[in-house]
Amino acid sequence: MYDFCIIGAGVTGAHIARELSRYDVNTCILEKADDVSEGASKANSGIIHGGYAAQFGTEKGRLNVIGNRLFQQLDDELHFGYRKTGGLVLGFDEADYAALKKLYENGLKNGITDLKIIETAEILSMEPAVSSSVKYALYTGELGVTSPYEYNIALAENAVSNGVDLFLNNEVVSVRKESNFYYVETKKQTIQTRYVINAAGVYADKIAGMVNIDSFSIIPKKGQYILFPKGTGSIVKRVIFQVPTRKGKGILVTSTYHGNLMLGPNSEEVRDREDTDTDEETLEYIMDTARKSVPDLNPGPKLKTFSGIRPSPDTGDFIIREEIPGFINAAGIESPGLTSSPAIARMVISIIRGNEQLQENKDFNPCREPIIHSRNLPPEELKRRITLDSSPEKIICRCEQITEGEIVDAIKRNIPAQTVYAVKKRTRAGMGRCQGNFCKPRVQEIIDREVQ
Repeated sequence: MYDFCIIGAGVTGAHIARELSRYDVNTCILEKADDVSEGASKANSGIIHGGYAAQFGTEKGRLNVIGNRLFQQLDDELHFGYRKTGGLVLGFDEADYAALKKLYENGLKNGITDLKIIETAEILSMEPAVSSSVKYALYTGELGVTSPYEYNIALAENAVSNGVDLFLNNEVVSVRKESNFYYVETKKQTIQTRYVINAAGVYADKIAGMVNIDSFSIIPKKGQYILFPKGTGSIVKRVIFQVPTRKGKGILVTSTYHGNLMLGPNSEEVRDREDTDTDEETLEYIMDTARKSVPDLNPGPKLKTFSGIRPSPDTGDFIIREEIPGFINAAGIESPGLTSSPAIARMVISIIRGNEQLQENKDFNPCREPIIHSRNLPPEELKRRITLDSSPEKIICRCEQITEGEIVDAIKRNIPAQTVYAVKKRTRAGMGRCQGNFCKPRVQEIIDREVQ
């Protein structure tokens, strides 16, 4: 029997689990996929938003700012990869200026201080690759980038190391309440728990409906992206946005945390919550729109394209509340959900504290060792380590210079990576220019050897 059962192992669910592991309670996470970070938490921009876009007076606006300011400490503890870059929202005419002014005023209300509107000369001195036709930009220094799937994995690993039980491949099929307990039935087992925390992403309304909560609906919205090889992100130093529209924050130009140029996303409503296909027409639109910001984009062949489905709520704001006794929704967590996730988790704990006396877990350890150790080996050393016999120092992925030791580490962790794709998310083996053509069979050999 559990005190808390969290449904969903994306960043929201994983962060709530980590916060609960600070206390002397029994907590589990149920996840329908075979790994954590398999939904919107892996397929997003990885932007730690500055807090000017989310409307003042909303949970999005409030939690965005709180969450943003916790990321450096989180990275110091969990080593998932975070870098503060700053960002620019570009304006090309007077109508854009008016929109930038509203964003500026909204940001000030939200509590952002490192925020100003600048003009052409200063913009181009910051970002020479930006279009010379730019007239204005909203600058913020409080914006950054992270590796979203590594962040999610780090949170979940730390939660598990502090006593949380994680059940993968456990899709929830029903939730019922009897007396003072909930019974959460999956395709594999039934969990008895005092509380259910619904962090099920695009399926959060379906989970809520299992206990007859119909106060919101999730509108699935697809966002498509283009990713280019490592090193191409150096064309810009900051995250470059255009003035937001009703469809969202617009097409951005950014470097990922690992140095890949990334363009996107668009925003389109879809019926199928699993529809992560991309299409050439949309990708061409993304490329053309990005060139309005940075005209000389010529990064060469695409590394890959991908998309994610955002759980957009029909309420227009995050839904974080105890709907009925013991059932807490953490639903509708679209952008800036990644940025807000530390604050969302704290808010959920605050709701629980309204009902419970939580006792501190004296053995809680907030730290987690990294998997990846960055390296830039000279060609001779790289060649030597590729040809080594099996050893921790042997290079398995030559594009990303990932070692056998790092791959074994990922396989042996408390959330074991037992597929090539799971290893890829944790180590970047297969994320380089060859997209795994060289290392994929070698990674599989190591998995076959290590997984008994």
